[in-house]
Amino acid sequence: MEKITGRTAAEIFDSIRMLAQTAALAPGRDLPTVRDLAARLGVNRNTVSMAYKRLAAAGIAVTQGRLGTVIREQPDAGEQEGSLPGSPLADLGSGNPNAAWLPDVGAARARTTYRTHLYGEPPIDPELEIAGRRWLKGDCPDDFALNLTHGSVDALERLLVAYLVAGDKVAVEDPCFVSSVNALRIAGLQAVGVPVDAQGMLAEALEQALEQGAQAVIITPRAHNPTGCSLGRTRARKIRAVLARYPHVLVIADDHFSRLAVTEYHDVIPPRARRWALIRSVSKMFGPDLRLAFVATDEQTSRRLRLRLAPGTNWVSHLLQDAVGMCLSSADVSAQIDRAREGYARAREILAAALAEQGIAVAMPADGLNLWLPLEEDSQPVVLALARRGWMVRGGEPFGVQMPAHGLRVTISTMDEETAQAFARALHDVLRR
Repeated sequence: MEKITGRTAAEIFDSIRMLAQTAALAPGRDLPTVRDLAARLGVNRNTVSMAYKRLAAAGIAVTQGRLGTVIREQPDAGEQEGSLPGSPLADLGSGNPNAAWLPDVGAARARTTYRTHLYGEPPIDPELEIAGRRWLKGDCPDDFALNLTHGSVDALERLLVAYLVAGDKVAVEDPCFVSSVNALRIAGLQAVGVPVDAQGMLAEALEQALEQGAQAVIITPRAHNPTGCSLGRTRARKIRAVLARYPHVLVIADDHFSRLAVTEYHDVIPPRARRWALIRSVSKMFGPDLRLAFVATDEQTSRRLRLRLAPGTNWVSHLLQDAVGMCLSSADVSAQIDRAREGYARAREILAAALAEQGIAVAMPADGLNLWLPLEEDSQPVVLALARRGWMVRGGEPFGVQMPAHGLRVTISTMDEETAQAFARALHDVLRR
């Protein structure tokens, strides 16, 4: 064992941190037991215990009870959403919206006259705040505070960091959106998977995760990525009842598909929740490059967010705010959103019907940009076989939290009848072989 030194908890912490940073203690390496290291250093066991707790809180080590303490694996970027530039394959795996159904943000922006904004001004344009409040009102507790972030993942990261420390547990759907899993991993948080069915997150399984110490929960109320499931009224009521028994838990509802969803929104935030947030981004409606999300929260959470979103540090650009404001107030853009909603619904139906003709079942009912095809085994052979036939789809395993999620996620945003029939035949052939 590389030499660990120190007489105080802080000194022992610094010694082990340096050994981990220089790779003298590699990821997965067991640290000495509290008893052994205390005897070796000639210090009280509580001193070593305090150092180990601080290492766990800093994300350097993981304490596993009787199994001891080990140096933590350092997170990598993980899998990302998006297409593969230059690929000759027909892309059904990117998770992107249909560019043809996005509004012309440039034209909307050109109709506004930009006013220079300086340090110290309010971080949200007054007219945009009015529009945001109108959009969120009735879908979360009354008297909410409103902030803007640079998209929904940015909102998730800021909300979690505002309350949690490395090592804390966060309950998420299993399977789960890869960007959410990556955000948790980078922050040193532990994702606790909660199974889903056609009606969304299972309330009984959520309660188990909270009983095991989860300090926060991230819920997708509708158009869950990757499965497409949405909370029904009864399921949302059950989840709200569970969360009401854990008022200290941070509740985050990520309604990423919002106005494009065909399913009704059902609130899961208990009326007396102490820490909560409802996130609605504009990326699916107006394009992924328009990095802006509205975040409704309780007042305390809002104050914590504003510590990092204050004017002069990191507010959302007023150029973006102007563009979003114009889109939200435009009758033409509103009609475009309606056409996109109908188009995505039609595309999902076309692909589901084509697959059904080939005897292939998908998770239904579904909302969002994707359909989920459950598999009994590892998806990689199917993904590779489809690639040899000219199709790119997303294997389900990276979406798994506790265990790999066996399935295929197929993006439907540009789907038409001809493409659906051709893909269904190819998939049938691959599965048959």
